[in-house]
Amino acid sequence: MRAVIYRVAWARVLVEREVVGEIGPGLLVLVGAAHDDGPAEAAWLADKVVGLRVFEDAEGRMNRSLAEAGGGALVVSQFTLYGDARRGRRPSFISAARPEHAEPLVAAVAERLAAAGVKTATGRFRAEMTIESAGDGPVTILLDSARTF
Repeated sequence: MRAVIYRVAWARVLVEREVVGEIGPGLLVLVGAAHDDGPAEAAWLADKVVGLRVFEDAEGRMNRSLAEAGGGALVVSQFTLYGDARRGRRPSFISAARPEHAEPLVAAVAERLAAAGVKTATGRFRAEMTIESAGDGPVTILLDSARTF
């Protein structure tokens, strides 16, 4: 699984102008799944998100995790994280998991974050979503359960 983690002052996701998920300070987590991903990858990703030390401590160093900072997580499915644009101009999404495989994995990430005590909100799977946020930092981290980067 892959994720783009973006530290935010706030974030929300809308579907047809209706807010379906919203957080205050925390992390906007865009999540994509590949064909061969399973529950172990979802657990790894959620645990990594909870433990990332990307929030400032009293000395201004990025030394606190999401759990320690008391931030929220907005988890949004993003199959385009598996877009391959190395050839041509149109990305190929052949590596992205089919929706019926990806949906429970993205849900598992959100559920594990919530189980860890993180206030968690989500987008709506397979919906046209508008994401609004105010970046904090900016701090952006890329994660890949296959550790390709």
